[in-house]
Amino acid sequence: MSLKGKHIGFGISASHCTYEEVVPQIEKLIELGAKVSPFVSNNVRTTDTKFGTSAYWLNKIEEITQEPIVDSIVKAEPFGPKTPLDCMVLAPITGNTTSKFANAMTDTPVLMGAKATLRSGNPVVLGISTNDALGLNGVNIMRLMATKNIYFIPFGQDDPVKKPNSLVARMEALVDTVESAIAGKQYQPVLIEKFRD
Repeated sequence: MSLKGKHIGFGISASHCTYEEVVPQIEKLIELGAKVSPFVSNNVRTTDTKFGTSAYWLNKIEEITQEPIVDSIVKAEPFGPKTPLDCMVLAPITGNTTSKFANAMTDTPVLMGAKATLRSGNPVVLGISTNDALGLNGVNIMRLMATKNIYFIPFGQDDPVKKPNSLVARMEALVDTVESAIAGKQYQPVLIEKFRD
């Protein structure tokens, strides 16, 4: 399926160590002809870490997409019936945001973009990055997997020895997952071996 002319929302939550894997996927979507509207959570907008300052990442994302960053719930709300997205991507989606999404909480621009997209009957793609996916957040991930119009980028354990409950999406499969989701299918296999010896 061609992504040319598709309008993709791209929500980023605060798994700061994953940005280096995610940002190139935004570039790929644009190279394939998609328009990408970036959404960021409040923590992405305000938090500086060893992986880079918030200003650095916001500038980089805005420079790549050439679109204004959606950084408030008010700005995110119209991306439903008024300005529908063909697909909304949340990558990385943290355990905190996963938990909120699975329990119908909408307190960040990223979650509002996802809710607005589901309201329009269009797909939402999740790229998880959480240390408690095989712990307390497992039930939330399974709830989302069983929800109509929600699709997952293939994921697996990133460090089964030191972080046995941690799961991270294989972000290089993001574009394939988006294409499949727009066609109404889950890209397979969804459970993969992320860890390598």
